[in-house]
Amino acid sequence: MTPMHFSFSSAFILGLMGLTFHRTHLLSALLCLEGMMLSLFIALALWTLQFESTSFSTAPMLLLAFSACEASTGLALLVATARTHGTDRLQNLNLLQC
Repeated sequence: MTPMHFSFSSAFILGLMGLTFHRTHLLSALLCLEGMMLSLFIALALWTLQFESTSFSTAPMLLLAFSACEASTGLALLVATARTHGTDRLQNLNLLQC
């Protein structure tokens, strides 16, 4: 495994570990998700550049578009949660209460 592949895989694993172990605030979960998506985008972009394949050249842009949609939806949920519950702590959220 090259050092470049190791750094991207370790960045993804660290984001995943942060998402699983530090679930106290919604903002920290969103930041971990964005770190994971950023490492996936850079790895996919370098993979298409390395193999010089034109058929997969739009895949990083598509992933980046989905990442932007995920970020905007997450921030909208963060604002809505902060307005209704007064905090962004995930322990205060209960899906059974409406």
